[in-house]
Amino acid sequence: MRELCREAQAFSFAAVCVNPCFVAFAARELWDAPVRVCTVVGFPLGANSVEAKVVEARQAAVDGTDEIDIVLNIGALKEGDSKYLMSEADRVIEAARDVRNDILVKLIAETGYLNDDQKLLACWVATGAGADFVKNATGFGPTGATVDEIRFLRQAVGLHFGVKAAGGIRELQTALLLLEAGADRLGTSFAGALMEEWKTRNP
Repeated sequence: MRELCREAQAFSFAAVCVNPCFVAFAARELWDAPVRVCTVVGFPLGANSVEAKVVEARQAAVDGTDEIDIVLNIGALKEGDSKYLMSEADRVIEAARDVRNDILVKLIAETGYLNDDQKLLACWVATGAGADFVKNATGFGPTGATVDEIRFLRQAVGLHFGVKAAGGIRELQTALLLLEAGADRLGTSFAGALMEEWKTRNP
């Protein structure tokens, strides 16, 4: 965890994404750095009860997270249960922002499990619930980020809403294509290697 934080500082990454139990540690490590701390609520399937997500989000905020990625309930997305999804997002976001009103929120749709209508529902929830980003995957689902998927999300949420691409981003060319397709952020476990490749290509 310490090495992750050091690498993020060295490359000026936007954030480190850590499991909830490491939020307080990462916040201490990065207290004087511009790198933000991010954690995930409802990982990996979003199938936790709403009450559990509320507690998890509030505790992460207390521990010092700057960003929260909330995994939407995949079953509710597949059923088209817009009322449940919006209520869940509202309550979880409110729980975090009651502690810190500047927390940045990303909603994860895990689009590899969804058809186009279900992806559009996820985007509707994200934009309507006051989130800041929609994100395509946790990195543990059946598919990772693709150019077509990110372009779809960008078109769905418009130009002024955040889109984060995650899952399977291991090569610099892939990263660049995802940014071109409309991603504002990339989530990858290979960030350091990608930056080293970028530096080699752009000395």
